[in-house]
Amino acid sequence: MSQARPSLQPTLTKGQHAALKNLTITGYLEGTSFLLLLGIAMPLKYMMDMPEMVSYVGPVHGVLFIAYIVVLFITAHKIKMPLWALPAGVLGSFLPFGPFVFDHLLKKRLGK
Repeated sequence: MSQARPSLQPTLTKGQHAALKNLTITGYLEGTSFLLLLGIAMPLKYMMDMPEMVSYVGPVHGVLFIAYIVVLFITAHKIKMPLWALPAGVLGSFLPFGPFVFDHLLKKRLGK
């Protein structure tokens, strides 16, 4: 017979859920723009001598990167993220697929 165990995961308020959703959306946009920059725009520039794509994707990625860092700090404050989460989120923003992995680990830790 299984017994119900009390949840050790924090429950999030509606505002905290909204902040986490904003972080997820911003992270997915930033991560996708980084992959587009590394996987399509940069190879076109250096292998096909077509630098135009970098001039479009690069600035978009830059704005999304800054937005992701800002939203990460706001969300960390709102939901009281675990101590490891803020540095991991910043580090993840510098790595390909980093925001996706960070989002998965954070939601797993928060029980979402």
